[in-house]
Amino acid sequence: MAEGYQDSGALICELARSFYDLGWVSGTGGGICLRDGDRVIVAPSGVQKERMRPEQMFAIALDGSLLTGPADAALRPSECSALFLKAINLRGAGAVIHSHSIHAVMATLLFDAEFSVSHLEMIKGVAGYAYGDRLVVPIIENTARECDLAEALEAAIVAYPATHAVLVRRHGAYIWGADWVAAKTHAECYDYLFRAAVEMRRAGIPTVMEGGTDDASVSTRRPSAGYRA
Repeated sequence: MAEGYQDSGALICELARSFYDLGWVSGTGGGICLRDGDRVIVAPSGVQKERMRPEQMFAIALDGSLLTGPADAALRPSECSALFLKAINLRGAGAVIHSHSIHAVMATLLFDAEFSVSHLEMIKGVAGYAYGDRLVVPIIENTARECDLAEALEAAIVAYPATHAVLVRRHGAYIWGADWVAAKTHAECYDYLFRAAVEMRRAGIPTVMEGGTDDASVSTRRPSAGYRA
């Protein structure tokens, strides 16, 4: 159970409201899950994420079987559930966030099989990375149904053991962490990096600095007083 909260459902609702304000879960899209021991608490599918209530949450087992659900029989568990479980079972994640951020979507349109950046301060907010590291996020292709992404997501998680995120082209991103604090921190840092990379590409600035120097971006700068091109 999340520390400081009566139940994990209350925390999911609070986080969903903040993510809605960021544009990550608008139009009923996106979502979040929290691991609570041997259970995973997930939100219902197809609801306004900023208006959810704790009593609408589902609890599923680590194998995906349904443990408990809300009184409203019309509700169904999140379509993301199978994908959430991939990060939980393969990486030991305590929380997984699915974002429909426009920055994530744009990043998938500007990069091919991998998103990569280096030498940006916010890289340090992702566990295991330092400022000068090259941060890589795999990009998988979208499918008509969310659940059909599970196999490709699993393959990407296995192939990229250092990543805490997987991008889905023209769709968004799945991001995780050891607990909800780490997952939230990762989601915020990745989103910043996605946005920064999109702006860098727009300005003609390479997103990865070769050799750890800033020479790669010098040619894109306008000469100013005291500076020689």
